[in-house]
Amino acid sequence: MPVPKSVTKIKKGNVEYISNVDRVNYTINELTRAALRDTGKFVCNKFRSKFYALFKKRSGRVGKYSQYWVRKKDADLQVGIKPNAFYGGFQEKGTKSTKKQGLLQKSVEENIPKIIEIQSRYLSALENEAKALSLIDESEQEGE
Repeated sequence: MPVPKSVTKIKKGNVEYISNVDRVNYTINELTRAALRDTGKFVCNKFRSKFYALFKKRSGRVGKYSQYWVRKKDADLQVGIKPNAFYGGFQEKGTKSTKKQGLLQKSVEENIPKIIEIQSRYLSALENEAKALSLIDESEQEGE
């Protein structure tokens, strides 16, 4: 989505109204998506690096199949395991015969301060429009 026009001018008599609500909404949405994208990258990297050895012992490549998704319509982040890592879901959530490990959940819970720092770096850029536009990157919204 391209950047909307910066202002909308409406004249009524001698009074001129200037509205840049569309541009502000666009900037807020894109900064939110950028913050979620970087948070997803961070969580996936922590999950892969910390629990790679544990997964390798058990069933192989579960860390390789972790991924994040930033959904544009809902403006939210999903971090999970791709369907190719069939037993990875069993290890994460547990089954009748497998104990729940919750390794992805643990990697998020252990890094909440860093996640807050990543989110605040983007959302504090709302104060400066030039800084906000430099942080927005529309190209990547799905992780590796």
